[in-house]
Amino acid sequence: MRFRRWDILSLVPLATIVALVALVGTLVWILARADAERARSKLATDALWVEQTLRFQLAVDEDMLVRLALDGASGTPMETLQARARLHIAANPEMLSIQWFDRDGRLAASVPRGVGPAGGGLIDTLLRSSATTARPVYGTAVAGIAPMAVRRSDGDGGLIVAAMSLPMMLDRHVPWWIAEQYAVRISDASTTLADRARRPVAQGAPFHTISFDPPLAGTSLTITAYDRPAAFGNAALFGAIIALAAFAVVALLIVQRNALHRRRAEERLRAEMAFRRSMEESLTVGLRAKDHSGRILYVNAAFCKLVGLPASDLVGRLPPMPYWSQDAVKETLDRQKQLATGPALPQSFESRFRRSDGTEIDVQVYEAPLIDASGRHRGWMGSVIDITDAKRSARTARAQEESLARTGRLVTMGEMASTLAHELNQPLGAIASYAAGGLNLIEAGQTDSPLLRTAFEKLALQARRAGLIIRRIQDFVKKREPQLVPLDLAEVAADAMGLMAGEAREFRARLVLDVPEPAPGPVLADRILIEQVMVNLIRNAIEAMATGPRSGDQLTIRLRTEGAMLRLDVADQGPGIPADLSEQLYDPFTTTKSHGMGMGLNICRSIVELLHGSLSHAPNPGGGTVFTVRLPLAATDPAPGTARPYALSDGKQP
Repeated sequence: MRFRRWDILSLVPLATIVALVALVGTLVWILARADAERARSKLATDALWVEQTLRFQLAVDEDMLVRLALDGASGTPMETLQARARLHIAANPEMLSIQWFDRDGRLAASVPRGVGPAGGGLIDTLLRSSATTARPVYGTAVAGIAPMAVRRSDGDGGLIVAAMSLPMMLDRHVPWWIAEQYAVRISDASTTLADRARRPVAQGAPFHTISFDPPLAGTSLTITAYDRPAAFGNAALFGAIIALAAFAVVALLIVQRNALHRRRAEERLRAEMAFRRSMEESLTVGLRAKDHSGRILYVNAAFCKLVGLPASDLVGRLPPMPYWSQDAVKETLDRQKQLATGPALPQSFESRFRRSDGTEIDVQVYEAPLIDASGRHRGWMGSVIDITDAKRSARTARAQEESLARTGRLVTMGEMASTLAHELNQPLGAIASYAAGGLNLIEAGQTDSPLLRTAFEKLALQARRAGLIIRRIQDFVKKREPQLVPLDLAEVAADAMGLMAGEAREFRARLVLDVPEPAPGPVLADRILIEQVMVNLIRNAIEAMATGPRSGDQLTIRLRTEGAMLRLDVADQGPGIPADLSEQLYDPFTTTKSHGMGMGLNICRSIVELLHGSLSHAPNPGGGTVFTVRLPLAATDPAPGTARPYALSDGKQP
């Protein structure tokens, strides 16, 4: 089970956001509380200010009534008192009227005139009471009218009563800036006596109530804000902060998740890069990446070891490179230009590098297009293999093969020594006979005889024949480099059959050369090497027919064309090849002869493969074995002249 691992540092931003939200929320709450407290304090302050203003106005009215009572007691005429009353009412319109009553409650005077008696039960209560007071007494307000009475001091014992309009008092003495913010109301326990409001009051709006008793018994003064506190703004702000914080948390979680995925991807990438780097560093093949201009972009450790230079000396370097062989600089620059301008196809070539210690090595370079993630061809990726040892081994193997081939030819010549002696004895015996005949003719004095000329001509012919045999033997055993030239295999086969004719006669085998008409085209081969192959195959066939039961005495050398190849068959009529030896027949030291080394067929196969051909065998349908050599036809036209079928029997050469 795979557990999800959290990085402690990744929780710091989340904790910071939570702390920030908590701090901002607390700050908003504190500010809201402070605003609410400030609003309540302002509301109470404004309510007290309104109360003081109204009480001050009532005190002014009370003082006016008291002065009227005192002035009346001092003998001031009624007309003067009424005049003062009119001036006060004009200056203070909230006072509707001022009336004078006698001790019996009858109206004595009124300002303004024609106003009915005011005060109601207050007058009766005060007239029945024997108590005196220096301040006015207020009665119960009815329909917004509050009566105010003071006992007269002129000895009559009557009353001075004033009618006060509470609504008008609010309209006049509550300033506009209060009226714009609050609704002002004077009420008793059950009804509203007076109010001033510009617009309706919201449900739940804050208010402040102050008792207005005294002066008015059982009344209170209330001021109410039109709107509720701006709780929505604070809530909206707090909500916005919460939403923003939630968004930040979600974004942080998304970023953290992406970061977690990125870290995992980076870990996988680092692991893969480390694995790839480990593979690249463990390779024995040198890797080198370069752009189109030849600038080296990357080398691995194997390449650095190959050229003996550190990566810091190679990466970023432009041609010519310090590891190029001085003899191959021009060739390498031309190849670089071909890579830059040619098609983006893989290429392979051999070159030479010069190591930092001055030694030169042979390398095989495989160049492949370097394609980036967007599919653009950015340059070339080269794989470099040191083939110095391989080429040295190939040269050694080639020298060994040549030595083996020469040894094989020497062995073959040793095996053919008696045959060659017999072949040379024939022309030498003929030379001796013709020489003796010539001497006899000379001694007989027949120097002008045509027989003498004929004898010497035949003598010269036999001498040339002996020299040709010796020269062919010298060429056959001489060590030299292969010389690939267009060859007529029919002619080579005839010469090989001539070399083996004596051995064929000894083992009673009849050599037959089967060449189609017209003769097949030439092959590109070395005459001596291909003749060695034919001699070896013919000798093996002759010996096979001599050592075992055979179905006939004919050994056929057959030439045929197969597409672009020329096929040479050597078909004997011997006992065939045992099945247990068929697979190992071409291996070194595999032989069925008691006196053989087992190297002949191995050498033959090496020679044929050197000539880009193949050597195989199969049973002969008539009994025996068919060895088949396939060689590619030469590109050039065959030399003039065509070979004819040859049939060698009884040791006669064509």
